Amino acid sequence: MIIQICVGSACHLKGSPEIVELFQKAIEENHLKDEITLAGSFCIGKCNRDGVTIQIDDDVHVGITKENFKDFFQEYVLSKF
Repeated sequence: MIIQICVGSACHLKGSPEIVELFQKAIEENHLKDEITLAGSFCIGKCNRDGVTIQIDDDVHVGITKENFKDFFQEYVLSKF
């Protein structure tokens, strides 16, 4: 699985550094380091008013925040393993 986190200007201001840290921690805690490639990406092109844009393989998700991260990770990452 390839997870790309937008680190462009807009997402950076909306918290992408925190989201990167949350992904790194969750991947490590769930022993998925060999299963997931985590990468930064400049503008994925789906800017949203709230939260950060994430692309998992070919699917784009918008509005990811530290408040909804846990549910997002469970539904779109852990459920695939």
